Amino acid sequence: MSKRNSQTAKTAARERLREERERQARRAKAKRQAIVAGSVVAVLAAAGGIGYAVVQANKPAYWAGLKDAKVVAPANTTGAKGTTVVIGKSTAKKTLKVYEDPRCPICASFEQTVGATVKKDVDDGKYKIQYIGGTFIDNKDNGQGSKNALSALGAALNVSPEAFLEYKSALYSTTWHPDETTDKFKDDAYLIKVADTVPALKNNTQFQNAVKKGTYDAWAMAMSATFDNNKDGVSGTPSFVMNGKLLTTNGQPTGNPPMSVADFNRLVDAALKA
Repeated sequence: MSKRNSQTAKTAARERLREERERQARRAKAKRQAIVAGSVVAVLAAAGGIGYAVVQANKPAYWAGLKDAKVVAPANTTGAKGTTVVIGKSTAKKTLKVYEDPRCPICASFEQTVGATVKKDVDDGKYKIQYIGGTFIDNKDNGQGSKNALSALGAALNVSPEAFLEYKSALYSTTWHPDETTDKFKDDAYLIKVADTVPALKNNTQFQNAVKKGTYDAWAMAMSATFDNNKDGVSGTPSFVMNGKLLTTNGQPTGNPPMSVADFNRLVDAALKA
């Protein structure tokens, strides 16, 4: 190869290297601009009132920041931060504590099998129920659905206790309850879609705005803390407590919760007589 050809080849190689570096520089610049643009959009979105949705969708740490936030308690609640939720006739002498997590698949199975029995008992004044909502499933996979659904349940409770119970039943139904590994409840639009099957919540602007704005997000975190710090020895869901005693099929704290109508009635009737 002549010296001229060798020099030409080197020059061409240097030119290709220069062009490649320029292309990389352009790509890096474009990426930086996209990141900056995204940040600007997020800021503008917040200013426009939809920043909450951006934060909620992308930053699970948002929920942790609500632990010490001011709580807006739904109507039909009592106690510290509105975390005492008791539903039923005032003439009912005893109260059944119901511990549940919105994403819990076993809770869904219970609701599908025994839920109608519980509602009839409450309507008949057989006992009251006290609802305690947990969000521990979120903690296992850094999810948001349990917390978001609990907040939406707060919005339903603010409408009425009946709307709360019907909405809870809908969320646990075979139609709407997702697999535990699918965090569908983190999506406000999905929660509102489920709510549209409940007459009192269908096209209910007040309810929908509360879900979208996260009005009861801090309440959901306060309720979750009530679950975590309970004095009943409950660590899983669903769990049922009456007279300070866990209702389990074998009568032991480590036993299984009643998952059939027959078992549920047997345990509750015994507790009511105690």
